[in-house]
Amino acid sequence: MAIRTCSRPRIVPELLAAILVGLLMVLAGCTDSGSSDHQVPPAAGTYPQETAAPGREESVPRRSEHSRSPRASTTVTLSFGGDVMFEGNLQELLDEPMTSLNPIKSATAAADFTMVNLEAALTTRGTRDPKGLEREDNRYHFRTGKAALTALRTAGVDAVSVANNHGVDFGDKGLSDTLAFKQNGPLPILGVGRNRAEAFTPHRVTLKGQPFAFFAADASFLESEAPYWQAGARTPGLAAARGPGRVALLAAVTRAASDGAAVVVYLHWGKENSATVTDDQRALALKLSRAGAAAIVGTHTHRLQGAGWLGPTYVAYGLGNFIWYHGVKGADTGLLDLSIRDRRVVADAWRPAVIPREGGLPRFHSGTTASRATKAWRGLRRGAGLSSSPTQRAPSPPAFTSSVGPLSAAIRKRMASSYPVDCPVRPQDLHYLRLSHWDFEGRVRQGELVVAAKHADTMVTVFRKLYEAKFPVQRMVLVSDYGGDDKRSMSANNSSGFNCRTVAGTDRWSQHSYGAAIDLNPVQNPYVTATGVSPAAGEAYADPGNRRASTTGLITADSVVVQAFQEVGWQWGGDWNGHKDYQHFSAAGS
Repeated sequence: MAIRTCSRPRIVPELLAAILVGLLMVLAGCTDSGSSDHQVPPAAGTYPQETAAPGREESVPRRSEHSRSPRASTTVTLSFGGDVMFEGNLQELLDEPMTSLNPIKSATAAADFTMVNLEAALTTRGTRDPKGLEREDNRYHFRTGKAALTALRTAGVDAVSVANNHGVDFGDKGLSDTLAFKQNGPLPILGVGRNRAEAFTPHRVTLKGQPFAFFAADASFLESEAPYWQAGARTPGLAAARGPGRVALLAAVTRAASDGAAVVVYLHWGKENSATVTDDQRALALKLSRAGAAAIVGTHTHRLQGAGWLGPTYVAYGLGNFIWYHGVKGADTGLLDLSIRDRRVVADAWRPAVIPREGGLPRFHSGTTASRATKAWRGLRRGAGLSSSPTQRAPSPPAFTSSVGPLSAAIRKRMASSYPVDCPVRPQDLHYLRLSHWDFEGRVRQGELVVAAKHADTMVTVFRKLYEAKFPVQRMVLVSDYGGDDKRSMSANNSSGFNCRTVAGTDRWSQHSYGAAIDLNPVQNPYVTATGVSPAAGEAYADPGNRRASTTGLITADSVVVQAFQEVGWQWGGDWNGHKDYQHFSAAGS
C-alpha cells in the first residue's frame, strides 16, 4: 500500500504573518498614540462638559511633550502662578506670542495642569470704567488681546482666571469681547459668564484618570458700582464671591465635590500690598474647605502669603505677581506645585523666582538662593494659621455662647457713669448680655453689652451670625469702663450698646439711652460729618474710596453685619443721607 505524504501548504507562513500583523495593528489601535489624560486644552468638539470653549486654534502647538500614559502614576501635579499682565514694556512680549515666553516655558509647562490669574479685560474696545468706589489715585485699567492667550498657552498654561479687579475694566463692550474669547479663544477662561450660573460653572478636566473641577472668583474690594463686576441671575459679569455670589460659589463647590471631582478654587482676594491674611480670607477658606474644596489658591495682594493645610484642604492665600510690569515692590514670586492623589493634596513644592526691577518675566532661583527663598516662603505659613500636613477635617471653632439676664446689683454699680439719675429708661427695662465674638487677632472673646430687654434675644441672633461669619470685633465692654465717655470708648475701638447720653450738640436723648442702638468697631467705622470725623483715629476710613471689605473689622453695605441687622429690622447709619455713621445700628434708624 502506497503511503501518501501530505506536506503543509505554502500559504501557512504567509497567513501566520498576516495574522501577526493584524494583531499588532489591533494592539496599536488600542494604545494611546500621543494622547493624554492631561487635556491641554482639548481639540474642537472635545471640550469637557460645563466648559463652553469650542473651536481652538490648531496653529498653536499641543503640549505633546508632556503627554502622560493612563498607566502612569495616579498622582497629578498642578501648578499655579500669580498675577499676569502685558501692559507697558510687557506689550512687546506679544509681538512674537509663539516664542516670547520661552524663557519660562520649562517651568510653566512642567506640570499636568498650570493656571494663572490674567489681570486684564480681553478686548481692544470699550471705554474705561470710572471705578467710582476706588481712590482716584489708585484707579488702574488693563486690557490685552488674543496674543496674550496664545502666548500663555504656547508656554504651557492650561487656563486663566479673569475674575479680578481688571476683568471688566473696559465696560460692556470689553465684557462682550471677553465672553467671545471664552467661547472661541485659544485658552480656557474662568470666572466670567453670561449670568451668575455660567460664571460659577467649573472648568472640568480629567487628568490621569482623576476628574477635576476648577473655579475662579473675585472676593476683593469692589471698585465700581457697574453691574458687570458681579454677574447677576440674568446679567453678565464676573464670578464675584460677595453676597449672593458667595452663596452660589459655595453651592457650586459642594455640587462638584459631591460629583467626585477634586475641586480647586482660584480666588482674587485679600488686602493689596499686604502679606497679612485678612479675616475675610480665613472665613471664606474655611467655608470652602467645609464645602469640599481640595485646594484654594489666591492672588491680588501683590505679596506672597502663607500656604499650607486647613484641615484636609490646601490653602495658598497669596501667590504674588508672576509676569509683572515692575519688580520694585512684591518682586518675590514663584510657581506653586501641588501633588493631588484621590482628590486630596498630598504634597506641595515651591519653585521660587524673582521679578526684575524693571519688570518682565520671572527669573527662577537655583542652589542656595532657591533654598533660602523656599524657606522664607514656608515661614509665611506660621502667621496664616495653616499646617504643614493635612488633617482629617477642617478644625471647628469653639461654639458660640451667650447669656441674657436682668441687670445685677454689681452690673448696675459698674454702670453708674453711664446711667444718670434722669435717664429716660428704667434699669428693669434693660438686660445684660454676654456674647462670643472674634477679635482682630482671630481669637474668641467673651464680650458684654447692655440693651433694652425687648431687643436682647434679637441681638443674640445678630451676634451669633457675626460669630459664624467670623466677623471680628476688637473690643466689646461696657461704655462705663470708659467713664461713660463716648469719645474715649470710640477711641479705644470699643463696641458698645447702652449709654444714657444726649445726641451730640443737642438736648435730645440718643437711641443708646434706650438700649436700642449699637456701635461696632468705631475706628474702622467712624462717624463722618461735613465738619469732622469721630473718632479721630477713623480718619483713614472716612473716605468712601478707602472703605474696603478687606480691612479687618470694617463694615460695608454688602457685609454680613449689615445683612444680619437688617434681617431683624435694625437700620445702618452708613445708609444715611448727608453725614454717615458707619459704626451705628439702631432699631429706630436714628
